Amino acid sequence: MPIYEVTTDSLRKIEETSFRVAGVRERADLQRLLRNQIEIISPDTLVMAEEFSEWEDSSRRIDLLAIDKDANLVVIELKRTEDGGNMELQALRYAAMISTMTFDKAVAVYGDYLRRLGRDTDPQQELLEFLEWDEPSEEHFAQDVRVILASADFSKELTSSVLWLNSYGLDIRCVRIKPYNDNGRTLIDVQQVIPLPEATEYQVKVGVKTRRERIARTSAKDLTRFDVSVYGLPEVKLARRNAIFHVVKSLCDHGIDPARIAELIHWRSDRIFFEVEGKCSSEEFIKHANGKMGANGNIFDPSRWFCEGEELIFQNGKTYAFSNKWGIRWKQAVNIFKKEFPEANIEYKVSPQDI
Repeated sequence: MPIYEVTTDSLRKIEETSFRVAGVRERADLQRLLRNQIEIISPDTLVMAEEFSEWEDSSRRIDLLAIDKDANLVVIELKRTEDGGNMELQALRYAAMISTMTFDKAVAVYGDYLRRLGRDTDPQQELLEFLEWDEPSEEHFAQDVRVILASADFSKELTSSVLWLNSYGLDIRCVRIKPYNDNGRTLIDVQQVIPLPEATEYQVKVGVKTRRERIARTSAKDLTRFDVSVYGLPEVKLARRNAIFHVVKSLCDHGIDPARIAELIHWRSDRIFFEVEGKCSSEEFIKHANGKMGANGNIFDPSRWFCEGEELIFQNGKTYAFSNKWGIRWKQAVNIFKKEFPEANIEYKVSPQDI
């Protein structure tokens, strides 16, 4: 789709160009710039290495190796071409090759990357702070590998392959970075094209239907369950993400402002709630959330939030969904709530059968 400038008398079309014509090089320019602003194509992601090639029996290089907030490794491949070449096959090889990476190895890789950038900081501490972990957890590290392909455009052969692979449970995203020439200035339009925006409604319905099953599968890595009581209302045998949800939902239902809750969890205050205006059903919430995310070229992922019917929180003329992505700091959060809201009588313990 072309881009237009709104002028006083007309809509002026801004002409498409290519990175080659614009003089933008793949590694020296595009990769260097995105490395420092990776959130443009992959929000909540930390770059750990550039031109990663620490293989025992291969000389191949990953353009950018990153990690996301869920401690999943992210392979990022960049092309300035108009069709993406065979980058999906290349990225799959890389994903398989790094799938066994440990947390200690990631610290070493990130430390080397920081030294190359001239930064004298502790790589382990930076990773822990990014992941919001108190201490390393091999059990929860690199449980999955995601792939992000960024190119000026993609061929039908490539997109067909990616859609087919994603249907089997892989997480491959295609981000189109299309350059435009505006009187000598190079502009880029960044759009995620897979998952396809026009398929969002279908994908959302599938996501809502299967979210509980996916949570159950990932929670199986830590089978400990907790009995939780808030305002005298007990819930038993809860996984940790459900335990903290019970606490937060009960607090909000008793008039505690979600903004106050977010303020107390200072290490992730901007990612605890997703809010939309008005009182919405689950379906309406997801629709409005997609509209809100779409303004930045992103797609709302219901699997990351408690956003089914009775899970939603209504306050201040808004509807809130609470994050279901909680690592080992969930207990710290609950203890903060326990201290801050003594009238709630928050208590939790390991379920008897898990002791």
